[in-house]
Parts: sequence; structure tokens; C-alpha cells
Amino acid sequence: MGPEMIGLFVPLGFFAMVIAIVVGRPMVKAMAARVENESRKPQIPGEVMNRLERIEQAVDAIAVEIERISEGQRFTTKLLSETRGGHALPAASGPPGDPTAT
Repeated sequence: MGPEMIGLFVPLGFFAMVIAIVVGRPMVKAMAARVENESRKPQIPGEVMNRLERIEQAVDAIAVEIERISEGQRFTTKLLSETRGGHALPAASGPPGDPTAT
């Protein structure tokens, strides 16, 4: 290999490296972005999704029932306060024989 062959390989190597960097860098960045986006969205099996949907529906149903119970409690409290003439309920006292009871 003579000096003229080395003089030929240096510029060719330089241009090959520039082309590899110009073309390769965006490709590597695009592949890295795709892998990163896939890792952000975990793959959940369909069976688990169905179960989560059923749990969500059950929680919603429980919330509706609790709201109905609290409405009934408010209504009952209102009726009791109206039947007693608007007087407040007496304070709870302690056990019999308790000197601190009022």
C-alpha cells in the first residue's frame, strides 16, 4: 500500500463518516423516541382491563347507594327534629353512677 492509497482512503473515510452521522443520528433518535413512547404506555392485558372496568362500575354503584343512604339519613333527621318541635336532642350522658355525667 503506497502513500497514494492512504491519501485516497482518508477523504473517503471522512465522507463516509459524515454520511453515517448525518443519516444515522436522526434514525437512532427516532428509534429511541419510539422505544421511549412504548415504555410510557404499558401494555395491559384485555382481561385486566375488563376487570378494572367492572371495578369502576361497582365503585360508581356504591357511590350512588351511599348518596341515597345519606339522603335518607338527612330526611329522617329532619323529620325527627320537626316532630320534637325543633328542640335539639339531649346530650349523651355517661354510665349510671358516673359523677362526671351532667
